[in-house]
Amino acid sequence: MTPSSWVAAWAGLVPPGVAVLDLAAGKGRHTAFFAGRGHRVTAVDRDVSNLVASDAVEAIAADLEDGSPWPLAGRRFGAIVVTNYLHRPLFPTLFETLLPGGILLYETFMEGNERFGKPSRPEFLLKDGELLDLVRGRFSVTAYEARMISQPKMAMVQRIAARRL
Repeated sequence: MTPSSWVAAWAGLVPPGVAVLDLAAGKGRHTAFFAGRGHRVTAVDRDVSNLVASDAVEAIAADLEDGSPWPLAGRRFGAIVVTNYLHRPLFPTLFETLLPGGILLYETFMEGNERFGKPSRPEFLLKDGELLDLVRGRFSVTAYEARMISQPKMAMVQRIAARRL
């Protein structure tokens, strides 16, 4: 399982030893990547059965969209990684979960992706510039892009690497 090229490119921003949250971890490609770099990783997903067991990994099964309480209440992380997932109501909680100075690596689909397939519904697609608008005044942006990609498949994405102020 190869990490996203964006996450791999900006992973060096994450200070050694900080705890990492992999939100909507899926099969755990970023969980394994950061655990392999020496981080303790908390992986949250509806289904955690595909995650590789490790002393460095805490897997938490949680549906983040069913109205249940935030499964990480009171916990903070030095870095948060989110790819291919968008649930707008989580942004305030997600930002609060990131320690000051912590790194946000976020990559997901944006408007225009519907021409390549799923996701295609507006609630799953970022609007033009939406990630930048969300972090404005709260983060220092190291890198941002909104573009068409061809790997691992054709898609329209927005991605950001930013440090919480």
